[in-house]
Amino acid sequence: MVKHNNVIPNIHCHKKYCESSRGPLKVRLTLNQAGKKKSRRLARAAKAAAIAPRPLKLLRPAVHCQTQRYSAKVRLGKGFSIEELKAAGLTARFARTVGIAVDHRRTNKSAESLAANVARLEEYKTKLIVFPKKRLSKVKNGDSSAEECKAATQFKGTVLPLAKASNEIVMADVPSQDISAFTQMRVARNETKVAGFRASVANRVEK
Repeated sequence: MVKHNNVIPNIHCHKKYCESSRGPLKVRLTLNQAGKKKSRRLARAAKAAAIAPRPLKLLRPAVHCQTQRYSAKVRLGKGFSIEELKAAGLTARFARTVGIAVDHRRTNKSAESLAANVARLEEYKTKLIVFPKKRLSKVKNGDSSAEECKAATQFKGTVLPLAKASNEIVMADVPSQDISAFTQMRVARNETKVAGFRASVANRVEK
């Protein structure tokens, strides 16, 4: 029996940690974490070799994080919206074939984000090398030249990574002030403290 004002024992010993006659192991373990890490790395390398010279990763849009707390932070999103692709002169069907991620659910809430991602698509188009549909077929409209295709190499890493904002404060950008805000606040605070005393002194003088 529990004595004094303590927590009532109500522990749940229902997890089956050992193999028993009632069934197999029911607790999920991660004892193969190191092996899975190697398997994923080898799978990425095999996929990159299979799709070469196409890059392994897709082009992603620049989006703002959710909620008011993190909305100032910019990160890579899931895919470009249909409106952004249309402004860049692309279709969703063609964009998926040239390594551009498409998210048909996403909508643009501001003109600034639309312009930023359209500029991102335009920059990607300048660096894009489009191979012919068949290796031995003639070069068609929209395909890159034979010299560019021959010199193409597989790009590794994130496609067009976002530039990190500088945290350094440049003193030349800070406007100079002749009057210190700290001094103004200190003087105002002292004036408030002695306002009652000065009023009482003024009353005495009038009497």
